[in-house]
Amino acid sequence: MAIITWEDFTRVELRVGQITKAEVFAAAHKPAYILHVDFGSDIGIKKSSAQITALYTPEELIGRLVVGVVNFPKKQIGPFMSECLITGFHNENNEVVLCIPDRPVPPGTRLL
Repeated sequence: MAIITWEDFTRVELRVGQITKAEVFAAAHKPAYILHVDFGSDIGIKKSSAQITALYTPEELIGRLVVGVVNFPKKQIGPFMSECLITGFHNENNEVVLCIPDRPVPPGTRLL
């Protein structure tokens, strides 16, 4: 495990966002959704490709709070430009489980 400094950690902008739209990413090589995530008035809505199709449907994702990294550079994923990284963990079946707050917090709130 690599050790980082507190300064390294503080440079990562982990923010709470609320999913406003989720759609199947038909052009993806691996099953994925395109998520539109509202990170509050200061950041706005960012889009992300997320390989979370094993455990979530697009309909159940709408309104859900998630944790995302909002200060990575944009990344081209096939024909789609991803603007943030939605965080999650692999379970025992290698399926992605979203990292979510366990209580409501306003979109844009930064992880401390």
